[in-house]
Amino acid sequence: MTDLKVAAAFPTDHPLHAAPPGAYLAAEAIAALRTADVVLALDWVDLAGTLAQAWPDAAVPCVVINATLDAQLARGWSKDHFALPPADVYFACDPDVVVAELVAALGHRDAASRAIPGARAYAGIVASTAGSRHLAAVDARDDCMPLKALAQAVADATEGASICISRVPLGWNGAYRDFRHPLDYIGLDGGGGVGAGPGLVIGAALALKGSGRISLAIMGDGDFLMGVTALWTAVHYGLPCLMIVANNRSFYNDERHQERVAIIRGRPVENKGIGQRIEGPDIDLAAMARAQGADGIGPVTTPDALRAAIVDGLRRVADGAVVVIDARVLPGYDANTGGGVQTARRHK
Repeated sequence: MTDLKVAAAFPTDHPLHAAPPGAYLAAEAIAALRTADVVLALDWVDLAGTLAQAWPDAAVPCVVINATLDAQLARGWSKDHFALPPADVYFACDPDVVVAELVAALGHRDAASRAIPGARAYAGIVASTAGSRHLAAVDARDDCMPLKALAQAVADATEGASICISRVPLGWNGAYRDFRHPLDYIGLDGGGGVGAGPGLVIGAALALKGSGRISLAIMGDGDFLMGVTALWTAVHYGLPCLMIVANNRSFYNDERHQERVAIIRGRPVENKGIGQRIEGPDIDLAAMARAQGADGIGPVTTPDALRAAIVDGLRRVADGAVVVIDARVLPGYDANTGGGVQTARRHK
């Protein structure tokens, strides 16, 4: 299993990859853990919290091997670390050292490997091709599209291109795209750092300069708005990259929080959007990009228009431009985001 919070570490289309990567465990991942005899954790983020998702009310019954230096973070006086995970065997070293020794000890094995039952049965997937999954058909409104339709448009428009995904939004489903190379995906920020998105994609563009890969980010509109001036830096220093803003015109993660609190306190749920909706008037994100010297495209509201915009954007990036596409999406999550209001899953 791999984690959407960290960079690509194992091919997600491998027969033994048990579940789509996510910030929280998918149902397939929980099932795989519960049937495991041994869990080998290679510098996993918050191992204790992850194991608690599989065994919330019981001790972990299987053997746990933990290879990490995270113990260096534990300080009893401040308690600012994650919970301490159970470990039957603990390797206080970089996991690369452990993996190299394990590979040497195991020796040669046949290429054919035992598949985990259901490991590839990711919801909404009908086929797998050339670096991206083709998703089941989804409906779209005239003024916006579901996040799944945006993901399909990205998959179609980037097929065969050398792309580094440098940001995904909170509602992203790990089954949307396969990662087969360490530079296919670089992970997320820590602690839900809204506003980090533009800086992350530009920093990735700097690191990728000369590699032939294009830094491409998909981020929420709130994330973009809080860091938009980073685009000036990218233009100033000649760091071409492509940002697709999944614009639902809301800080919807906070709408979800306000909905929970309203339910708990018996207050009107319909007030959850107060102070969070970014509309009336809508913000012209493409114009904000152009104000920084970047190329702004949009808003685009349909998958076909988005595919064309991405193809155009990639061409402009290849010519040295910084490009932002305002893609209007329905408010909604399409990922396991750790609980909350599942009947109104929304995208930030």
